[in-house]
Amino acid sequence: MKSQNQRTTLRHVGFFGLLAVMPLVAFNLFAQQTPPASGAAPASTAAPSDQLKISAHAYHDDLLLKVADLKAMPRTTVTVHNEHSKADETYAGVRLADVLGKLGAPLGHDLRGVALSGYIVATGSDGYVAVVALAEVDPTFHSGEVLIADTMNGAPLDAKSGPFKLVVTEDKRPARWVRNLVSIELKSAK
Repeated sequence: MKSQNQRTTLRHVGFFGLLAVMPLVAFNLFAQQTPPASGAAPASTAAPSDQLKISAHAYHDDLLLKVADLKAMPRTTVTVHNEHSKADETYAGVRLADVLGKLGAPLGHDLRGVALSGYIVATGSDGYVAVVALAEVDPTFHSGEVLIADTMNGAPLDAKSGPFKLVVTEDKRPARWVRNLVSIELKSAK
């Protein structure tokens, strides 16, 4: 009986200890994703990269794109309203679907079944991360555009935003518009 009481006590101590630690873990994960407050120094002092790494490991080796590579691909222009700046902005760049298509990602007719569990993790040089479903990227599946932009209002993106920026046109707020985009990774929830 004493042994069973000790085990029960140890389980309770372990459970309540876990409950005490979980908020700290969640806070640390959230703090890594939250952009710095206005005027605060960025979490990372890494400079924006002039290369964009595209990963789709299940389909192709990594691809490194430079601005010139992006300019040589078929271009798309979109005009969106930026809720933060309260202004309309015109971005030009390449559809993310076109880049992923070059890597053999399942798009168009192939975007069905298990492929629908695919998602994109877009990361900025400051560590900011956003997730977009693969179906949102495919123009045959979704009416919005997901663009790797390199110009805004006819000019190259400034150092604060570029050289690459992910723009998701159907979002009401630009929270998934990743500035200083350095990597895009195709993953699967399955």
